[in-house]
Amino acid sequence: MAGTDASLDAELERLVQVLPPTLAPAVRALDPAQLLEIVLDLGRHPEARLPGRAIRLPGEAVSRGDLDHVLGCIGPLGGDNRGGIERTLHRISAIRNRRGEVVGLTLRVGRAVFGTIDTLRDLIGTGLNLLLLGRPGVGKTTKLRELARVLADEVGKRVMVVDTSNEIGGDGDVPHPGIGGSRRMQVERPDRQHAVMIEAVENHMPEVIVIDEIGTEQETAAARTIAERGVQLIATAHGNTLENLVLNPTLSDLVGGVQTVTLGDEEARRRGTQKTINERRAPPTFDVVVELVDRDEVLVHRDTARAVDDLLAGRPVGGERRRPSGDGAGIQVEQVETPPLPPPAPLADELPTAEGPVRVHGWALSRELLQRVVRELGSKVRLVDRPENADVVLVLRSRAGDARIRRVAERTGMPVRVLKKNSTSEMRRVLREVTFIAGGFDPAQVRESVNEAKHAIQRVLSEGVAVPLAPRPPRLRRLQHRLAARYHLVAASFGTEPTRHLVLQPSGLGEEQVEETNGP
Repeated sequence: MAGTDASLDAELERLVQVLPPTLAPAVRALDPAQLLEIVLDLGRHPEARLPGRAIRLPGEAVSRGDLDHVLGCIGPLGGDNRGGIERTLHRISAIRNRRGEVVGLTLRVGRAVFGTIDTLRDLIGTGLNLLLLGRPGVGKTTKLRELARVLADEVGKRVMVVDTSNEIGGDGDVPHPGIGGSRRMQVERPDRQHAVMIEAVENHMPEVIVIDEIGTEQETAAARTIAERGVQLIATAHGNTLENLVLNPTLSDLVGGVQTVTLGDEEARRRGTQKTINERRAPPTFDVVVELVDRDEVLVHRDTARAVDDLLAGRPVGGERRRPSGDGAGIQVEQVETPPLPPPAPLADELPTAEGPVRVHGWALSRELLQRVVRELGSKVRLVDRPENADVVLVLRSRAGDARIRRVAERTGMPVRVLKKNSTSEMRRVLREVTFIAGGFDPAQVRESVNEAKHAIQRVLSEGVAVPLAPRPPRLRRLQHRLAARYHLVAASFGTEPTRHLVLQPSGLGEEQVEETNGP
């Protein structure tokens, strides 16, 4: 349940008062419950942003005087280019030009909203470390603020909020009432957050530490240190899902970290895996991970260790999907199981086995010379007429930048091998390398690549998220590309060899929403 209309109007009025006077009437006329932020960019018309739309505010384009007026009414900007209005949760963020002058402001409306953690209430008093994940704007900080208030006022814990950008407790020396009886430590500079985290534990004897946005290796190490001292941690971190976190080399230690292990022959056979596998390195810092699907729906992983182990082993991770019930009288909890993947068409000749010929297309090469080399190699290589049908394309260095080849390679993940000159010796050298690599795959590697892609496809189809795969050799990536295409998904390649890998995503997901990563 949000605050009353009167309280919302009063909170918004504090923000309206710092705006240029010409904008105030138009902003007051907006629905205060819907307003997200106001954008002032030099030389452009001001905008008010609401869920799913933006409204152009009346008046002239924003002048430098307008920006100076706002800056003069708020507290000083910190090292992260953020400021605020004392004893409110509103945040003002600046955009600077190359000379350091402010040329744009984003005035984000801050509210203390109550009732946002009903889906998590049973986890609050357990003493377990709780990590919240979710995309920007989904309500991580709002939930974090209410968790701090409930732990302090209702559970009776000694709570310390480490507030790096005054996001949780608001601007000024006196924290906003939204954090209840929690105490707050402000952070002078963002790069000192990890030091203040440790200082909070050593100097002030809290039972609970609340932190917004753990994002660096130092902060990850500080979080583990705090957990090892028996202090409960409630935090958010960069990343939308548990899988994002596991694949992030900086933050994966929050959930136990990942290490590569080589198994003995007997153990590998017992597990039914290849000899080199990824395993969790240590106990997780956070006992419970909560993925914020949207403002009202969460996916709870009650046992982080088990969820990470399942993820690394390629097993369904599951979880508890929680949302308010339709009648508003409680919480609806649903056990999530990864749905079975419908069987694709047979892969048949697409598997990179030693027996299958490698399909080769020569781009801007002498076909007569290429045919001669192919005849020498016998059944290992087959020429195809179209680059889209090839497993690999050979191209002269002078033509490697041709637009069509780039488009095909980006769309299908097809490897392109560059030749220095148009000669049989150069063609022979490259094709021998290609056939050697293609024939060198253990059947277990093929099965592992296919199973990994199937598991990723399950997640993309069921959750609508982008899923990174592990780095693979070019022909195995090609196989995963084709499998994804059968389910009308997009497979984009990222990184450079040998860590080049695919990210599978729904066909409607924009490129800016894909998490680029250089490997697991």
